[in-house]
Amino acid sequence: MGVLNRGRGLLYRDPVAGSATSYKKLNRIGSGVLVYSRLKAFEGAITVTPDDLPESFASQEFPTFAFAPGADPDFFRILTTTQRMWDALQGASKGMGGRRERVKPADFLDIVMDIPPLPVQERIVEVIGSVDDQITALDAEAEALAAVLRRRRADLITDDSVEAARAEHAFDFSTGVRRTPDRTTGSYMTPYLRSANVGYGMLDLSDVLEMNYDPAERKKFGLQYGDVVVSEGSASANAVGMPAMWRDELPGPVCTQMTLLRLRALEGICIPEFVFHWCMWAYESRAFLDIAGGTNIKHISAKRAKGMAVRLPSLARQREMAVELDAMTSALEAIRAEAARLRKVRARLLSGLLDRTIEI
Repeated sequence: MGVLNRGRGLLYRDPVAGSATSYKKLNRIGSGVLVYSRLKAFEGAITVTPDDLPESFASQEFPTFAFAPGADPDFFRILTTTQRMWDALQGASKGMGGRRERVKPADFLDIVMDIPPLPVQERIVEVIGSVDDQITALDAEAEALAAVLRRRRADLITDDSVEAARAEHAFDFSTGVRRTPDRTTGSYMTPYLRSANVGYGMLDLSDVLEMNYDPAERKKFGLQYGDVVVSEGSASANAVGMPAMWRDELPGPVCTQMTLLRLRALEGICIPEFVFHWCMWAYESRAFLDIAGGTNIKHISAKRAKGMAVRLPSLARQREMAVELDAMTSALEAIRAEAARLRKVRARLLSGLLDRTIEI
């Protein structure tokens, strides 16, 4: 086994034969002990093992510690998820950069922290545990609703009672321009979207770059409300075909780079919401990935995408489908937002409990 960074628990590895490892000795890792990675401690690779951990082993880069009578393992499991613990480990890390940095056990034991008495530790575990239970329930609810949404979207998009058409007869396709040195300056510097800005059904606009598009290019490659952008290629199979809809989040003009396909609803044929849900289905079902070419880096290409089959219902039916799927999407986003807010509450609550600004 190993230890994940930022207090995220154990990394469970497949069993290996003793003869298959070069280590002369291994540490036996028991349940309910504190363990950290000497090499990755500065990244917060520390946790307390679960009480039901089966007999496990790790290299000697993973020292373990039993708890003194006045220390609650569950409290320290929570403590390993805090920034103050990660900062302390980073401060104790010694060495010359990168993989040579280590936290020695003696240096770890020299870390000084304000640890409350055992009864307070136990109450903190109880309070934070209640919040964690609610976060876990929200995550499970979101996961279940996401699965229902994917299944319902697939049922609607692949309805074989609807006649199929080629994608090029339903959507207008465009690819953006290549980023070249001569575009880094000019009189028409313009924000543009690239694959890094496209997530699973959403846009990340925290880092939008600019390059020079002349007025004709702005008109040709500029985004309109309701356009769907699709990640055209990636070395990661999980990113190929990932779609998001443009909803005028930034003032225009905003254009696209050639790492994205832009799909636009053909007027009178389909609506933007149908384009979006069809692209979401094509990503979720791996239909985009199935048509992608290339070996190390997969590319969809507009030419291949245009030949994909689209079950194209009437405009009225498209609107009905969009209303249903959008309502489910909004409910899912609300649950995820609630979980995210509760995680922030947890962080503030735990910080207050640890520094005693919130007393139990």
